[in-house]
Amino acid sequence: MDSLTISTLVAHHARYRPDSKALAFGGAWLTWRDMDRRTSRLAHALARAGVRHGDRVVTVLTNCLELVDVYWACARMGAVAVPLSPLLTEAGLRTLLADAAPAAIFHSPATAAATLAASADLGARRVCTSAYADFVAGASDEGFCAPVRPDDLFNIMYTSGTTGLPKGIALTHRIRAHYCTLLANAWRMTPQSVALHTGALVFNGAFVTLLPALMTGAGYILHAAFDPAAFVETVEREGVTHTMLVPSQLAAILDLPGFDPSRLASLEVLVSLGAPLPVAHKERLEEVLPNRLHELYGLTEGFLTILDRADAVRKRGSVGVPPPFFDLRIVDEAGRELPCGETGEIAGRGPLLMPGYYGKPELTAQAIRDGWLMTGDVGRIDDEGFLYLVDRKKDMIDSGGVKVYPHDIEEVIARHPAVNEAVVFGIPDAKWGETPMAAVQLRTGAVCDAEELRAWVNERVGARYQRVAKLEIVADFPRSVAGKILKRSLRDPHWEGRERAI
Repeated sequence: MDSLTISTLVAHHARYRPDSKALAFGGAWLTWRDMDRRTSRLAHALARAGVRHGDRVVTVLTNCLELVDVYWACARMGAVAVPLSPLLTEAGLRTLLADAAPAAIFHSPATAAATLAASADLGARRVCTSAYADFVAGASDEGFCAPVRPDDLFNIMYTSGTTGLPKGIALTHRIRAHYCTLLANAWRMTPQSVALHTGALVFNGAFVTLLPALMTGAGYILHAAFDPAAFVETVEREGVTHTMLVPSQLAAILDLPGFDPSRLASLEVLVSLGAPLPVAHKERLEEVLPNRLHELYGLTEGFLTILDRADAVRKRGSVGVPPPFFDLRIVDEAGRELPCGETGEIAGRGPLLMPGYYGKPELTAQAIRDGWLMTGDVGRIDDEGFLYLVDRKKDMIDSGGVKVYPHDIEEVIARHPAVNEAVVFGIPDAKWGETPMAAVQLRTGAVCDAEELRAWVNERVGARYQRVAKLEIVADFPRSVAGKILKRSLRDPHWEGRERAI
């Protein structure tokens, strides 16, 4: 059995550090011995139920111990973990379940109705967390060990499906092992580190701290859901050293009434990912929590760059550089590499590159060309090799033939003292085809008139075509399970969460 897999990591720590803290959930810590027994028991129970090497095991769960058990039981037995969002509707689940063809599905009472209806014709073994104890009852907790190879699949991560086509990103043990080593090094993580994760564990971004913590044997605290006050309290109580947050979560923490950065003094590394972090937020973080912020830009398909905390101030507008063993280039529409400073599509390659979309060779061929992942993102590289993200290709606004990048306008809006978060997108315009519109969430207690704010923004943007035709103040944004803002929902005038500006 090749050692470049993650199948034996829990057993490794259970052998050499059995009584060390491994995982905390709901205020209680499990040791590595506890985790070894839990995951072995589930692996034995799955094998007893007929799940074999290479079979898919789907979860439709919010953060819970059972979800963690599924991940590492699958790793031990060579099954493939397929985490699906618990926010999916029956129709969405049906499409993804048909594509994954699972042998077993784990769901909760809250997701039972949609899951059972969507999987009625699949013949998969379905396990509810309320009956989890019954499912594993009688199964051995002796170390489960099966032959697992580096290029065996560990999991399939489905994209958000904005095109309507399910795209399952296939990720192998080898790829996840590189997550362990590359990111543990990037985050300076050690066995004495304590990581906190408060976002959704089914989001691939969770693995950027989960896997290095697993490899190093660091303590890992999992919250049931993100709550900014609970985040601060846990960091202070447990001496948390490492965490990962998406920009909206960072904004919520900074916006807490009476926010006291001294309560987060133990933090050594704060990773922002999932969306560009506005420069205004970076500046505030550097002021209240200096020398902690790392920004990660990446795609689950297998490419990333990291802005290290050592460069966070000097290269504030950048998303960093690729780690060792990665290559980055900017290309034009014909795939030709562009020189430094010119804007084009970001292409990358490295050891995290997926073997492909699960069962979708045509889509794989569109995404990976000559070994390079075409990201669909627009950016430029400076003369030191640092990447600057301009925007998503699909989010670009075509206004009278001029390319308008929403991110540039969002950066301006974020500098207003009343603004917590802002999103810019294109809306139809009879004259220009498309024109920019902004949706804005205000900081707690802030009062601001939408038209006055629009005028403030339009005085400060760099060009006439960047002026916002309409600005709306909203109570909150529609978000994915990962906390990302869903622009496609904001474009819908009937979005039910919208509150019109007065």
